Amino acid sequence: MFYRTHIFDNGIRLVHHRSPSPVGHCGLTVNAGSRDESEQEHGLAHLIEHAIFKGTKKRRAHHIINRMETVGGEINAFTTKEHTCIYSSFLKEDLKRSVELICDIVFHSTFPEKEISLEKEVIIDEINSYKDDPAELIFDEFEETVYKGNSIGRSILGTPECVRKFTREDLEHFIRKNYSTNQMVFSIVIDMDFKRVVRIAANHLENIADSKNGKERLPFRTYIPANKRVSKNTHQAHCMIGNIAPDLKDRRRFTMALLNNITGGPGMNSRLNIALREKKGYAYNVESHYTPYTDTGIFGAYFGTYRENLEKCIAIVMKEFSRLRKKKLGTIQLSNAKRQLTGQLVMSFENKEHLMQTMGKNYLLFNRLYSSGQIFNIIENITSEDLMEMANDVFEPEKLTSLTYF
Repeated sequence: MFYRTHIFDNGIRLVHHRSPSPVGHCGLTVNAGSRDESEQEHGLAHLIEHAIFKGTKKRRAHHIINRMETVGGEINAFTTKEHTCIYSSFLKEDLKRSVELICDIVFHSTFPEKEISLEKEVIIDEINSYKDDPAELIFDEFEETVYKGNSIGRSILGTPECVRKFTREDLEHFIRKNYSTNQMVFSIVIDMDFKRVVRIAANHLENIADSKNGKERLPFRTYIPANKRVSKNTHQAHCMIGNIAPDLKDRRRFTMALLNNITGGPGMNSRLNIALREKKGYAYNVESHYTPYTDTGIFGAYFGTYRENLEKCIAIVMKEFSRLRKKKLGTIQLSNAKRQLTGQLVMSFENKEHLMQTMGKNYLLFNRLYSSGQIFNIIENITSEDLMEMANDVFEPEKLTSLTYF
């Protein structure tokens, strides 16, 4: 993938990829997420993501909503453990409108008290509704169990108690501390000349005050495997089994991504889906996930089943883990697994909004982007021995953490 970059004097980085389409996508990615909160700030990063849409020095909340929608575009945002992204999709002639609006809400929000009070109730309702869904809640509690004692383990949404007590000063303090200009990337995917893109972006980015500073996070170094069972009195039992895994800077993350895809990835032909659903009919929802962070990563396999089948399912999962630890993939199996993963990646690259967000995150972390060819070459060079070594590291029974709702 060909891309071009520019760095403004205040440290904000711009990355652009030209893609032939009448639709453009752009977004500001900030190296600040829920992991950067103190215990008393739990949920603050997510509240800020909501609050920036509630008013600026020159716009009320409804003006912000209408600014892109009246021209058929949209603006949105999301918060993760380690970054926040504010992004927009639009007809390419509306790039100026989109860049200006994103900059206005990020850098000039006023956080009106009345609007923020209303938004707090929206978030609290979101938190409570999340608690009603054990199939979703278990993912957060699993990370909390694995990362016990570290801010990376806390949920992004926060708690009702914390959210209710936040003030405008709390929001502004968090932004001053974490929204540094050298920790920001503006990514743009649009069918437009790079020089023109830079000129448009410069009108709204280069006059932002310089706020460069370093990024220090409490590293996670104290993993202790745990087995936790929680009575939820639900119709189904829900279970997650997993371990820490390679971080974003570990080249083995591609091996882990391939192993995860084989184990319980999105394909119906994953090992766990075939073993639990297709062969036994024990579970409808079966999946595994691998999430790498800057200094750690996490793998988890999830399934939901009738309570009477819980122990049988756990035994099957452990058997599949053992097979991957003890038996190498054959040449055809390995080739098919690689082809499946690269095919999924190629199709994901076709989603230009997703591509724009990926560009922002990767350039933020690495100051460079991997081309699709480089990624495919890394995947192609993964051996059966590499996968087996990774499986022995991540799937070793003594290292596994489990969380069960029953």
